[in-house]
Formats: sequence, structure tokens, C-alpha cells
Amino acid sequence: MRLTAGRRLATALLALPFAAALAGCGGDGHAATPPPHITSSATAPAPSGTAAPAAMPASVPVRVAIPAAGVDTAPLLRLGLNDDGTIEVPSVPQADRIGWYDKGVTPGENGPAVLVGHFDTVNGPAVMKDVGKIEPGDTITVTREDGTRAVFAVTALEQVDKDAFPTDKVYGRTDRPELRLITCGGEITDGHRPDNIIVYAGLVG
Repeated sequence: MRLTAGRRLATALLALPFAAALAGCGGDGHAATPPPHITSSATAPAPSGTAAPAAMPASVPVRVAIPAAGVDTAPLLRLGLNDDGTIEVPSVPQADRIGWYDKGVTPGENGPAVLVGHFDTVNGPAVMKDVGKIEPGDTITVTREDGTRAVFAVTALEQVDKDAFPTDKVYGRTDRPELRLITCGGEITDGHRPDNIIVYAGLVG
């Protein structure tokens, strides 16, 4: 049975204590150069004098383009939850692709749609290797299965320790269509990057 947007969001919220941080980036000396440290002070105000676009009906995302980071990838992977309740991540052989957390809303619906991509893996730089080039105001375009495009403008970037992941801020309910893009960051420690970089964006077209 297909879940409605509200039920999908409720399912995602139930998973919040566990589906928090993205793991599995970096390791073994083949990693990309870490991006500049990103803080939550890097924000852009919402455009003034313009009405927020109406929410779109549900449609599975199939392509993501982030010109500032040199990303244009398809098809998207569908990510769920691991047995321990953590969010799935793309496998190492799929590190050139972005995944969509399919327990949440689709990009363009009301609520926070969540995308996940590796910064690097044991095999080297991955799809989000240039996340440090993204700035507030840059666009993220998601092509959807129904042929429509959801265009988001980046409003903020944040780098956090995985142990202090802002679960409610990322997965919590919103009253408009928003997007979260999660990858890894920080210097490699014990074979992994200890931080998450989170890109926040709102629908603009």
C-alpha cells in the first residue's frame, strides 16, 4: 500500500532517534581533501516580497543537479533504514550517486525531503567531493518521475559532529517544501570522517 505524504513523514519522524547521522565516509588514505569547515552562520535570508511556491504532489526523484558542486547524477538510489534503525547510505561502488530517503516526503512536497551522498570512500573522492563550493543562494534541481522539476535554493550549510547530529532540525516537520542534503566532513579519524555536512534548502520553483 502506498503511503500518503503525511504517513510517510510520520514514519520518518518515528525513526528520528536512530536515523540521524550519515556514516561510512573516508578511509585508508584514498580520501579527498576535506572541505573548509562549514558553520551554521553561513546562511541566506529567504527572498523578500515573493510568495513561497505551492507544494507539489508526490513524485519519486530521479535526478539531482547541483551546478556549484559539479553534480549532475541519475538515477537516484532509494534508501531506507538498516536493521539497527540507522539510515542507509549508498554502497561504495555507488559512491558517484545520490540517494533519497524514501521513508520521508518526495522533493517538492511539504516537509523535509532528505538526500544522502558520500564525500569520499576508500576508493577516493565521491559525488559530494565539492560540497565545500556550495554557498547559500546556490540552486539544487531535482527532476522527478512525473517529469516535473523541483528547484531549491540553499539557505544554510552546517557542519556538525555525528554524535551531535541535529535530528529534529533535519527530519522535523516543516510547513513548506524543503530539502536536506547530507554528506560527511572533517579530518579522517580511525578510518572515518567524524562530522556530517548538512545543506539546507527551500523550494523556489
